[in-house]
Amino acid sequence: MAGWGGFFVSLLNYKTEKYVIAENRKIGILFRLYQLAVLGYIIGWVFVVKKGYQEREEALQTSVITKLKGVTLTNSSQTGLQLWGAEDYVIPPNGEQVFFIVTNYIETPNQRLGFCAESFKVPNGRCQSDDDCIEGETVTAGHGIKTGLCLNSTGTCEIQAWCPVESGSRPTEPLLSEAENFTIYIKNFIRFPKFEFSKSNVLETSNDSYLKGCTYDSQDNVYCPIFRLGDLVSWTGYEFQDLAAKGGSVGILIEWECDLDKDSSQCNPRYSFSRLDMNLNNSVTSGYNFRYARYYKDQNGETFRTLYKVYGIRFDIMINGQAGKFNIVPTIIAIGSGIALLGAGAFACDMILLYMMNTSSFYRERKFEIINFKNDKSKPKDGKTGQRERRNRKPAAEKEVANSLKKPEDTEAAAGNQLPEDVRGPTVPRNTGQRYSAMVPPQGGEPRRHITISSHN
Repeated sequence: MAGWGGFFVSLLNYKTEKYVIAENRKIGILFRLYQLAVLGYIIGWVFVVKKGYQEREEALQTSVITKLKGVTLTNSSQTGLQLWGAEDYVIPPNGEQVFFIVTNYIETPNQRLGFCAESFKVPNGRCQSDDDCIEGETVTAGHGIKTGLCLNSTGTCEIQAWCPVESGSRPTEPLLSEAENFTIYIKNFIRFPKFEFSKSNVLETSNDSYLKGCTYDSQDNVYCPIFRLGDLVSWTGYEFQDLAAKGGSVGILIEWECDLDKDSSQCNPRYSFSRLDMNLNNSVTSGYNFRYARYYKDQNGETFRTLYKVYGIRFDIMINGQAGKFNIVPTIIAIGSGIALLGAGAFACDMILLYMMNTSSFYRERKFEIINFKNDKSKPKDGKTGQRERRNRKPAAEKEVANSLKKPEDTEAAAGNQLPEDVRGPTVPRNTGQRYSAMVPPQGGEPRRHITISSHN
């Protein structure tokens, strides 16, 4: 219990720093190098590179509007000539942030509801007898519902579906090869609500013909967001014709890095382009396609449709950005963290001096000192130097300077008045300007004691 009591009492002690100058060049050089490294980190990295003096906002509010233009003509054996406009090859056509452009397709025209043979390409649709075609069962990954009959002519089950089923193969060359000359207009609005700052990636001009004749250039026309599809795909590192045959996915990233301590004209959009889908040669995972149909009615009111399996390029437009502006709070935090790092250097050097050197015990004796006011006051004053005397005592260096400034005659006179140490008693200072000394008579005579007073002006 006594140990625990001493521990709790020690918690009430106050600890203060004691500065000790350790004349150790290795530790001194190490400490200064650490200080320079911390200062370089704070000034170079925190303030210059990361702008640690700014308040940041990454909650970007954004809106994207897209518009495509361009027409092309296709000629197929089934439907003949067909003119494709933006309303035909853009899905969806309403200018969203994610859209798809048709570059190749398989067309199955004039499909009507009825009974027909399943495609032999569908494994679950193959059969050898009627027992393999359970009536009412859906063909897995197929086109319809089994009727219970196995058609020996095709080796597949009869199904109820839109007939005839899709049977064509993908063209090796993209049917809409001229799509690389189409243009895409990407209009982006951003807003940083914390700083009430808004901007657009379109040049603010009243000239109506500006957007009709410009195309994007990273050096000259940053604020003309009209891109040629062939150029846009080539910036990803791929050829447009190769991507258009099987399809793919392209990402368009618009980044806004705004330093609001500067003029708003310095806040410019930065574009980057990349292919997002896996590009594996001869792999079923490469490419991008899906199906859709267009429905019609004949003169008898019967519904029929044209099925399209389309290949093309999916575009994903992503917006990212952040803004910064000077604020005193992050500045103080950055400076405070730097001061804390400087303190860590001093702590590390102290640990080396205290525990990792041959003179660690000597350094610990000089660094740590325990002061007990009660014990110091209860000690006898005999043999101890008083507080006033300690205050008035001069260092040895000051005494040497004072002695060197004395006049020669004063020095000689003082030397004549001095007595040998075995004759003169100890000198005790009393008042300013006077010295009292006890005189001891020579041996052999009757001891007489008297006091002489010498005045020093």
